[in-house]
Amino acid sequence: MPEGDTVWQAAKRLHDALAGKVLIRSDFRVPKYATTDLTGRAVLDVTPRGKHLLTRVEGGLTVHSHLQMEGSWKVYAEGQRWSGGPAHQIRVVLGTADRTAVGYRLPVLELLRTTDEQRAVGHLGPDLLGPDWDPDRALANLLQDPARPLGEALLDQRNLAGIGNVYKSELCFLLGVTPWFPVGRLPAAHAAKIPALAHRLLAANRDRPVRRTTGGHRGPDLFVYGRAPRPCPRCGTPVRVADQGDGSRERPTYWCPACQAGPAPRPHGTAGTGRHHGRG
Repeated sequence: MPEGDTVWQAAKRLHDALAGKVLIRSDFRVPKYATTDLTGRAVLDVTPRGKHLLTRVEGGLTVHSHLQMEGSWKVYAEGQRWSGGPAHQIRVVLGTADRTAVGYRLPVLELLRTTDEQRAVGHLGPDLLGPDWDPDRALANLLQDPARPLGEALLDQRNLAGIGNVYKSELCFLLGVTPWFPVGRLPAAHAAKIPALAHRLLAANRDRPVRRTTGGHRGPDLFVYGRAPRPCPRCGTPVRVADQGDGSRERPTYWCPACQAGPAPRPHGTAGTGRHHGRG
């Protein structure tokens, strides 16, 4: 599933291509909206909300989409060959005189009244890259279930919107605890760092073509995500990987057993209490 910075970049591409222009092509290829026609309406803006995309058009309508694992929006110039996938994977086409936006494999695609957008995104917590960002509220949300593993709490978009599996693993590394560490057991000073650290990481990467959390320009781009069983760039211990749920599905989760303290899965896959070591 894409992270908030990836969705922010997608929204910017769509906004730059469509906003302020009149649609001359509108093709919804899902049964529910097969007869929908937005031609003749101007696109007002394209706004990201967490991992959701809201494309607002004249007449008080919003095209709401979510990429989830496989979806993508591609923008093509007039006459440019479409290359985002086979035609049967296209879910919607929105075109102006000089640009065409094509939504491929979108698992969530619906047309809403703009006044009803809250029905789609009202459950989300503060958006890390949005104007509603509120670090105090985000921290309070994260701490409301003290026994919950930190990794699960970070992925829950109701707590704060925009963190995906990559940032979950990287944030836990930077905090020095495993993703299975109960959020309520974090020292207050550690917990207080989470909102600002998460915001800084996503904001730093929203304009970058390649995501980087390690800071410098030498060495790996990421501390632990995707690195198992290669050595941790900080201490040299092999990075480990195991699945962790997020309330909907299991996701690969990476951590350094030396740099991160707290519970972690045993080799047979069941979570153990682990021992505390490394940075606390």
